[in-house]
Amino acid sequence: MKEIVFASANHNKQAEVRRIFGPEYCVMLPEDLGFTGNIPETHETVRENSEQKARFVWDLFGKPCFSDDTGLEVDALGGAPGVYSARYAGEPSNPARNIEKLLRELEGVPYEKRTARFRCVVSYIEKGDLTQFEGICEGHINFAPVEGGGFGYDPVFVADGYDCTLAELTMEEKNKISHRGKAMDALVCHLSQSRRR
Repeated sequence: MKEIVFASANHNKQAEVRRIFGPEYCVMLPEDLGFTGNIPETHETVRENSEQKARFVWDLFGKPCFSDDTGLEVDALGGAPGVYSARYAGEPSNPARNIEKLLRELEGVPYEKRTARFRCVVSYIEKGDLTQFEGICEGHINFAPVEGGGFGYDPVFVADGYDCTLAELTMEEKNKISHRGKAMDALVCHLSQSRRR
């Protein structure tokens, strides 16, 4: 079993990723290795933040590691919240307040103009070498959140081709179409090819 460190403190993301990676990998969080501080993300783009977090964890542990950074880009809001998605309503991060702010800013916008996408960039470092993968999930922002399930903006995001939100899908269904699922699949493919060499 290959050990790999996920540069995150988010147990929901860890559960998603473990399902994608399967039993060949032991996906650990920094806290499993004794680090409970904050991982910096101080850049202006999802891609730069993703790289920053991976390099931070690589410098800490020197173990194969990866990070992801995700932004929700809403066309009617000029691409906002984008890189600020997790803290859209301010500090500390609060998903319910983020959704409230998003829906408030979209008041009066018809469904067909509520187009949006999740963009995820995964950065992987092994032996000091960086490789990046991107996943995108296109969809629309619903008028109100669904109750229960999902995290982040999942309760208001309806992926293209579906009539329910990401929060209403099973984890397996979500991983097949989600931004993170696509980027992580590309990473797993990269790791599998590397192991065969």
